[in-house]
Amino acid sequence: MAISFTGIGSGLQVNEIVDALVNAERTPYQSRVTSQQASHTTDISAVGALKSSLEELNLSLESLGTTDNYQQRTISGSDDFISLSSDKAAQENNFSIKVNSLASNHKLISSAMAGDAAVGEGKLTISSGSNNFDIEVSDTATLSNIRDSINDSSDNDSVTATIITDSAGQHLVLSSKETGLENAIKIVVDDKDTNNTDTSGLSSLAYDPDTLSTTYAENLTETTKAADASITIDGTLVATSSTNEFADVIEGVTITAKKIHDIDDDLSNAKITENNNNVSAGLNSFIDKFNSFIDLSNQLGSSSAEDGVGALAGDSLLRGAVNQVRSLLTSEFSVGDNGETNFLANLGVRTERTGKLSLDSDALKAAIEKNPDAVQTFFTGKDDDGFVAQFDSIIQAYTASDGIIETRIDGREAQIDKLTKDAESFNLRMDDYEQRLLSQYNAMDLLVANLNSTGSYLTQQLASLPGVVKQSS
Repeated sequence: MAISFTGIGSGLQVNEIVDALVNAERTPYQSRVTSQQASHTTDISAVGALKSSLEELNLSLESLGTTDNYQQRTISGSDDFISLSSDKAAQENNFSIKVNSLASNHKLISSAMAGDAAVGEGKLTISSGSNNFDIEVSDTATLSNIRDSINDSSDNDSVTATIITDSAGQHLVLSSKETGLENAIKIVVDDKDTNNTDTSGLSSLAYDPDTLSTTYAENLTETTKAADASITIDGTLVATSSTNEFADVIEGVTITAKKIHDIDDDLSNAKITENNNNVSAGLNSFIDKFNSFIDLSNQLGSSSAEDGVGALAGDSLLRGAVNQVRSLLTSEFSVGDNGETNFLANLGVRTERTGKLSLDSDALKAAIEKNPDAVQTFFTGKDDDGFVAQFDSIIQAYTASDGIIETRIDGREAQIDKLTKDAESFNLRMDDYEQRLLSQYNAMDLLVANLNSTGSYLTQQLASLPGVVKQSS
């Protein structure tokens, strides 16, 4: 509750008078500043929403502006035997595919040995594919010690070792990490007993199946042969791979073999077709964002009594953005080397009575089937001058960091900052004004008090003079 002080000498409500005078100056100013700040804030919000809508509209065309997205290939025919994928290099065609064999890794197993028995002293040189490494074996090393040395070798990236124990004892099992003939395991032994290929001592682990080699030895049992995968294409062409994947055996196609065809199995069939689905998907995305842009522009630019007045009603920025976007929709673009041009409408994009867009899918499909290169060129251009690039240029003029909208926002924010600083200065002046008024009214009150005191003194003095008759009460 505010406390009001009455002037001692004058009897006036000094605080109320001062507050009224100050508020008479402050209130209109604050109302005007608040209104201007609100107007600038509303404008920033409105043009910010316009900028976001334009950016989304521009982004919706991104897939249509990338050449690699056009004339892709769709391949069908994946089944239990093969899986298929393709890229743009694949040509429309059909192929039969038979899986003859799958790739396998190489696996060798040693003879049984007691778990605590020393194998023999010397050196193992193990190779698989392009990798080879040496293992030094001490005179006390068991199969488990050799297993650990193989697995822990920093030079080994091709072979894994494990121990299998059966009723006869322990067996050392070596497996190649990669499949294919080229990754077959070879073990050359430098045995301390100088006989590197017999079945005693460390040479019991020797394995080199090349009968013409000086290190020939097959002292390990081959439980799984190293094998390449093999497929037959169209009944005559045979291809092999060290893995189960066949890349570019058919240009632009990757075939992964999964299961061998038996004699009674139907062959797999790969069908390659052209895929321009990016055009339909891209246009539908663009139309959706364009229609949202129109809804927003109608809302911001509304000036009817029914819909209310929009934040950008009659604004040249909004009007210019809408007009430039619309003008591009009816522009023609080059689609060939002989001066051929085309319009967006010929690709099935229709303008409705509401100003929004729709897509005639049949018209688009017909345009693509007639000349897919022309459709691609319409959007991408030959020298980055197609529909997408031109659209981006228009949008960037508005949405770039130094564009029209950002410049306007910066200007409005600067005006808000100036109003804030001006209001701070004004409030300081009002504080000074209030203090001056209080000082003046206090001085007046003191003067009145002094006059009242003097008047009382004179009245007393006059009353005491001879001949002065006092008034009866």
